[in-house]
Amino acid sequence: MAKEQKYYVVWKGKQPGIYDNWDDCKKQIHGFTGALYRSFKTKDAATTAFHKGTAGYNEDLIVDASVGKKELKNVGNPIHDSIIVDAACSGMPGPMEYQGIFYKTNKLIFKQGPFTDGTNNIGEFLAIVHALGYCKNKNLLLPIYSDSRNAILWVKGKKAKTKLERTGRNEMIFELIERAEQWLQQNTYPNKILKWETSAWGENPADFGRK
Repeated sequence: MAKEQKYYVVWKGKQPGIYDNWDDCKKQIHGFTGALYRSFKTKDAATTAFHKGTAGYNEDLIVDASVGKKELKNVGNPIHDSIIVDAACSGMPGPMEYQGIFYKTNKLIFKQGPFTDGTNNIGEFLAIVHALGYCKNKNLLLPIYSDSRNAILWVKGKKAKTKLERTGRNEMIFELIERAEQWLQQNTYPNKILKWETSAWGENPADFGRK
């Protein structure tokens, strides 16, 4: 299946404009305080949104020109001094991997996989727990962002509620799940686990770039 084309509008960044790939957009927003950007499904929608700008809107009003609706997202801005995690999976199930970065510096902290026959939610779950363990070992109080509501709920419930069938091919993944669940049962942590609000802030900065 061909990858869906997306267009990225950067209203506030190092070089505002319209970009046809995530990598170029990412260069404009990382390290730029108060960056404002978003993805659109068509070039026409992106062009309209870029020229319309944000003047006259509430600071948190994002115009989703791809569906022709305005959505007020009273979520403020992401915490710059934080860790952001993301996962990627090609297929259901399929090769799965996950990673985490320091949002402030865009520095890669960890990257695991790919593992055979996984799912995206499992990868997100493992990534959050990996980040929690990293913070505990380093005595870091940083909040952790994930764009997966399911994974956040799984972590808070200390259980990965996956429906994936356990097979010989994905045995390693289930061993990682068991270790993660055990870690959650045996450890406490002060770090906040927060939802990365893609609709308001744009693509997750830890994204694997396969949008």
